[in-house]
Amino acid sequence: MTALVLPTLDLYDSWAATVREFEGGHVDGASIPDEEAADTSRQACERLVAKTARDRDISVPPPPGRVHASSFWITDDGEVVGFIQLRHELNESLENVGGHIGYSVRPSSRRQGHARRALGMVLAEARALGLERVLITCDEDNGASARTIESQGGELQDVIDASAYGYGPTRRYWIKL
Repeated sequence: MTALVLPTLDLYDSWAATVREFEGGHVDGASIPDEEAADTSRQACERLVAKTARDRDISVPPPPGRVHASSFWITDDGEVVGFIQLRHELNESLENVGGHIGYSVRPSSRRQGHARRALGMVLAEARALGLERVLITCDEDNGASARTIESQGGELQDVIDASAYGYGPTRRYWIKL
């Protein structure tokens, strides 16, 4: 059964196996800096667990250009199958290409409904934060993500040229909470 858990060293082995499936590429919603995407060491996991705890702590100002965020690992029967992050507000970059929510599911666990269920759970977290609506984006050619967003009430606002942010055409959806 799909569940969300806070990042923890208790799931290190499962986290590392999941990250390895992305083969060093960008992992949406994982809070892993791209330059560390291939590092699946225990030390990398320790840094990530500490970073996600800081990102959640609203008593500590976020670094410049960043916002507070709640990161979760998507699990199935206690094994990490993906990542999802809820950003508590938007900055200019997030308004265009990141949105309030980013997520990814490891390749071997896709097409099993994990992203849809995790997104539904994170929308409850967004309501608890007092958000009235959330922005979620995906690449224009990512039909699976578009269907996931639409399954949770996402309404397409537009498709933008996101090349200024290093991305191709990007679909922007709003979900009313």
